[in-house]
Amino acid sequence: MNAEITLAGTEFVQRFTATRRGARLARRLAVHQLDEWGVPYGSELSDDVAVIVAELAANAVVHGYVSGRDFELRLQALGAGGVRIEVSDARGERRPEMCEEQAGAEAGHGLRLVEALAAKWGVAERVVGKTVWAEIGRNQEPGR
Repeated sequence: MNAEITLAGTEFVQRFTATRRGARLARRLAVHQLDEWGVPYGSELSDDVAVIVAELAANAVVHGYVSGRDFELRLQALGAGGVRIEVSDARGERRPEMCEEQAGAEAGHGLRLVEALAAKWGVAERVVGKTVWAEIGRNQEPGR
C-alpha cells in the first residue's frame, strides 16, 4: 500500500498531561491524525511515527516533567510523504542523551530507535523548556 500525505503543510498540535497515560494518548492521536491525512493505520510510515512519538513523549514525561506542566505534540505534514514530529516539555536544562549500549538493558534505547527511524532529529531551545524533533518520510536516504 502506498502511504502518502495529501495535505502538505497541515499541522496537528495538542497538549497532554505529563503522565504515562498522556504519552499513550499522544501516540494514539498521532496515528489517528496520520490516518486523517491519508496515511493508513499499520502502514510503515504510521508505525514508524508511532514509535517516534511514543519514545519522545515517554522522554518528555520521564525526563522533562515539571509539576503542573503539560507536554506538547506537534505534527506537520511535509511534502512527498514526510512528517515532522515535535515534542516539547518544560525542562530545558535536561537535554536528551544517547545512552551507551549495554547488553540486556531494558531501558535507554529510545533515542537509538528515533535515530534509526528518522531521517534527522535534534533539539531546539524554547523560552521555557525544549523541543525534541524528528523528521521522517518515505523518501529518506538509506541508513537514515
